Amino acid sequence: MTEKQALRAALRRRRTDHDAAIPASQRALLFLRPPAPLLDLVPDGAAVGVYHPVPGEASPLGYARWFAERGHPVALPWFAARGAAMQFRIWTNPFDDEGLVKAPYGGLQPAASEPDATPAVLIVPLLGFTATGQRLGQGGGHYDRYLAHHSAVVAIGIAWDCQLEAQLPSEPHDMPLRAVVTPTRFYGPF
Repeated sequence: MTEKQALRAALRRRRTDHDAAIPASQRALLFLRPPAPLLDLVPDGAAVGVYHPVPGEASPLGYARWFAERGHPVALPWFAARGAAMQFRIWTNPFDDEGLVKAPYGGLQPAASEPDATPAVLIVPLLGFTATGQRLGQGGGHYDRYLAHHSAVVAIGIAWDCQLEAQLPSEPHDMPLRAVVTPTRFYGPF
């Protein structure tokens, strides 16, 4: 097992354990409204990309709803098939999962008939992050490849505080974040 694989496994366990320990009444209050420093990074009317969380992940769904209520188009990752490049499609109703379909990698995505989107801001998932904006993702490289081809996109991580690492292994293809939001801190902008 490589250093990154071992670290990913440990961070997944830590994230899952942390998430499981949060009381439902407290979880309902987390990540409902983007903090002001994040809003400073979002242009008026810009499309905002989010992800549909898997169990254990910090959820950006409150942010998706907040942006939608203010007229921002909201988009989710979309894959034509396993191995295809990640694209984004409009999520017409972030208040309901109805209309979403099973994605090739599991999880949910918009139907192929939904309009394409090019978000100006991406709220990205992660397993670990540093206080300087490094990110360790799931290992598929989807976000790193997307961000490498869309260099103007503002990438913002959303995470639990327990996902902070002093340092992470880094490779040339790893794309940094512009900021990271946790329930207690805003890191950046970098």
